[in-house]
Amino acid sequence: MALGDIQADMARILAEAGRAPDAANLIAVSKVQPNARVKAVLDAGHRIFGENRVQEAQGKWPDFKAQFEGIVLHLIGPLQSNKVRPAMELFDAIHTVDREKLARRIADMAQELGRCPDLFIQVNTGAEPQKAGILPSEADEFVKTVRAMDLPLKGLMCIPPVEEEPSLHFALLAKLAARNGLQGLSMGMSADYETALRLGATHIRVGSAIFGERVAPQA
Repeated sequence: MALGDIQADMARILAEAGRAPDAANLIAVSKVQPNARVKAVLDAGHRIFGENRVQEAQGKWPDFKAQFEGIVLHLIGPLQSNKVRPAMELFDAIHTVDREKLARRIADMAQELGRCPDLFIQVNTGAEPQKAGILPSEADEFVKTVRAMDLPLKGLMCIPPVEEEPSLHFALLAKLAARNGLQGLSMGMSADYETALRLGATHIRVGSAIFGERVAPQA
C-alpha cells in the first residue's frame, strides 16, 4: 500500500466512523528510510513526517526543509535529556514525554528558546517493563505535573503490546485522554491504524505501508 491508498483508506474509515475528514493526521514515519523514498513522498505533496532519533533527523531534515515548504516533524521515538535542545529546535511535536525530569528539561529549554513543540505524554498501556511510558495509573498525576509547567500538552500516545488486541489499549488511551480534557490521541501504526481511527486517533504513525520495508543502516 502506498501514500494515496492510505489517504483514501483514512477518508473511508473516518467517514464510516462519523468523524470529520480532517479529524486525523497521517504521520509518515520516515526513520531509516533512504532519502529518495522520503523525497518521493514529499513530491507527492505530503508534509507530516515522524522520526525516531534526533541524530538521524538532524542529518536528513534541514536539507528537505530548505527544498519544501510546510514540513511538520514529529519525534515519535524516545528522547534523552541531553538531546532536548536539538529536538526542540527541529521538531514541531514530541510524542514521547514519559518522565518528570524530561518534562522539566523541556520546560527550561522552552524558556530559553522562546518556543516549545506540541507535547504528547507516552502511556505504557500494557505496563511492559521494557517499554517507555507512564503507567496508566500514574497518567492523571503526570498530566497535572506537565500542565503545572505551562507546557503545550496536546494529548497522549501509546504503542500497544504486539501480542495483544490493540483496541483495548486504544480505548484505554482514549478514556485517559477524555478524563483529562486532552484532544490528541497518537495511536495506530501500519497494521492497526483502522482500529485506532475508529477509536478516535488524531495522529496515526504509518511507515512501511507508505515507504516499503525499512532499509537497515550500513555498518
